[in-house]
Amino acid sequence: MIDNPRSPRVRAVQKLAKRKARQESGLFLVEGPQAVGEALAFTPELVTEVYLTRAARGKVDFVHAAENAGAHVVDVSESVLAALADTVTPQGVVAVCKSFTRSVAAVAQLNPRLIAVVHEVRDPGNAGTIIRAADAVGADAVIFTGDAVDVYNPKTVRSTAGSLFHMPIATGSLNEAVAALRRAGLQVLATDLGGEELPALRGLLSAPTAWIFGNEAHGLDAEAVGIADHAVKLPIYGHAESLNLATAASVCLYESAFAQRG
Repeated sequence: MIDNPRSPRVRAVQKLAKRKARQESGLFLVEGPQAVGEALAFTPELVTEVYLTRAARGKVDFVHAAENAGAHVVDVSESVLAALADTVTPQGVVAVCKSFTRSVAAVAQLNPRLIAVVHEVRDPGNAGTIIRAADAVGADAVIFTGDAVDVYNPKTVRSTAGSLFHMPIATGSLNEAVAALRRAGLQVLATDLGGEELPALRGLLSAPTAWIFGNEAHGLDAEAVGIADHAVKLPIYGHAESLNLATAASVCLYESAFAQRG
């Protein structure tokens, strides 16, 4: 039992809230019983440590799975768990996992049919929600390009609701990603306010497709739009000024999933 929030072990884990520490160590934090349970169910080899309160131990069913996977399972006090967690009201469980991003080339070799490319998306909540949506539609991978938020930002991880552990995640440059995905036989569609409305392009969506989603505030620059096969926008029939990025991405990915499976 660890009951001192200022102990060296607690401080070492706390450092993983910072991007630099995550990059140097190759480790990141996963918070909450649902996300930790998904990590242990799908990628147990990535889980190195699990910290949980006595109350949480009585509610979760993955302690034996964690131990069998070789993870160190450590009981901690409520104050220690609060020090480790990123949320205001933690749910009693925090795990340390190994990073597992792949190369763009590795993703292209999966014979993918549907890919989400997250280009210079800065909001961790949006990035995580796009990963979750990609998982829901059965996409093959998500690729982070440009100056995008860190995949392992605690809020990004939390926003995926465990989907982070269900599918390949890659990082690389946009040009590299587009070139590799084209070689793999995918068409490339970029979301842009100056593009064609999505309903007019539905006939294209049954083909293997990579969608490029851009920055929340500025969208995609002209160069990014120019390397795509088509620029696409979602029509707004009501009075809303715009759609949230993650919402728009979810619609585009589902349209492709419907067409490919229909």
